Amino acid sequence: MFRRGTMTALAVTAVISLSSCTAQPAESTPPVLEDQQTIGDGHGAIAGAEEVAEPPLHLVSIDAAGVVGMLDLLDGTTVELGAISTPSAVTSDGRYLFATTPQGVDIVDSGVWTWDHTDHFHYYRAEPRLLGAVTGQGPVTVSTSNTSTTGGTGLFFSDTGEAVLLDNHALSQGEIRELFRLDIAPHPGLTVPLAGGALVTHPGDRGQTTQVRFHRSDGTPVEGASTECDDARGAITTRVGVVIGCATGVLLATAENGDVVFEHLPYPAGAQAPPAVEFGNRKGRPTVAARAGDEGIWLLDTRARTWHLFPTTEPLLQVSAADDADEHIVALDRSGRIRVYDGNSGDEVAATEPLLPRSIADPALLEGVELTVDRQRAYLNAPAEGVVYEIAYADNARIARTLEMPTTPIFFAETGR
Repeated sequence: MFRRGTMTALAVTAVISLSSCTAQPAESTPPVLEDQQTIGDGHGAIAGAEEVAEPPLHLVSIDAAGVVGMLDLLDGTTVELGAISTPSAVTSDGRYLFATTPQGVDIVDSGVWTWDHTDHFHYYRAEPRLLGAVTGQGPVTVSTSNTSTTGGTGLFFSDTGEAVLLDNHALSQGEIRELFRLDIAPHPGLTVPLAGGALVTHPGDRGQTTQVRFHRSDGTPVEGASTECDDARGAITTRVGVVIGCATGVLLATAENGDVVFEHLPYPAGAQAPPAVEFGNRKGRPTVAARAGDEGIWLLDTRARTWHLFPTTEPLLQVSAADDADEHIVALDRSGRIRVYDGNSGDEVAATEPLLPRSIADPALLEGVELTVDRQRAYLNAPAEGVVYEIAYADNARIARTLEMPTTPIFFAETGR
C-alpha cells in the first residue's frame, strides 16, 4: 500500500556567515529506500564475485573516443576494457558508469562494489565488462540509488519525454533489462529510483515540472502517491531518503512500511541565494551539499531536516559533503582550486593551488570534470592535464597522489564504494 505523506513545512535553521558550515555528527541508521529483494546471501553477493577484506577502490576513465580504462587504487595495476560510443556525459553510482552517447546510454560495469549492511560493510569484486546500451535520443538525466544489485537506475530523455527504469539486479548479472519505459511529455525531467519503483516528474503547461508521481516497477502510477514540485532539478539518494530539488526547497521522499511519504523542506525564510540544482555527498550519507549559485553553499541534513546557507568568498563549480567526523565540505572553485571547509568552526581550513588551469579554460573539457569524495580522499580529474588528483582533504588538502590513467580522463568515476 502507498499513501501520500503529510506535507510538512519543517523547522529550518539558517546559518549565514562568510565561510563554511556545521552539520550533525554522522550516525549509522538503516537505509529505508531500497527494494527488500536480496541477492545471493543477502549481503550484495552475486554468483562469480569474490568477497574481499577492504573496499576494492578503482578509478575508471573514459577518453574522448570512448576507450575505457581502470586503475586499481590499492595495487596500481591498470587495464583497458574496450570502447563504448563517443560519450558526452557520464554518471556513476559507485559501480556502474552510465555514459550519454549519440545512441542513448552505454553502461560500463567496473566489477567492484560495496554493500552497506547498516552496521558493517561487505566488499566484492568481479570481472569488469562493457554491458551494452540503452537506446534513446537526446540529452538524458541519470539518477542512481545506493545499491548495485537491487533496486533500479532511472533515465529520463528530455527531448522525447521517455522515462526508463533499469533493473539493477539484471545489471549485476550482465543483462540490461528495462522494468518500464513510459512516454511522458518532453521536459527536463527525472526518473528517480525508490522502493523498487521510481519517482517520475510530470510537466505542466509551460513544459516545466509541476508534479512528482511514484510509479511501481511495472510503470503503473500509484493512486495518491504524488506531490507538487515546481521546476524539479537534481536528485540524490541519501541514507534517509531521496532528495529532489524544487523551486522553493527540496522534496524528501521516503518509503516506510510499504508507504511512500513526501516531505517538503523549504529554504530558510529570508535566505537570498539561488536554489540547489545539483547535489553531492559521500555515497549514502544523510548530509548533502549543493552550490547556492555564486553565493556559496547549501547544506542539507536529511536526518535533521535542516538547511544551512554558507556564503563563500570565491564562486564554486562543484561541492560535496564528506559527512565525516569533522563534517568537511569539499569544493572546486572557478580557478581550479580545491577548497575545504570545516563544519565545526565554519572556517575554510585548506585550499590547494590551481590544479587544472587548462581544463578550466576549456568549456568543453570542463563539462567532464568531476569531484568525488569518499571517507578519506577526494578525487578530481583534469582532462587537459591528463591526470586524476587524489586529495587528502582532512590533511590540509594535501595532494596525496597524481595518478596517470590508462586512458585520458575526459570523464572519470570512482568505483568500489
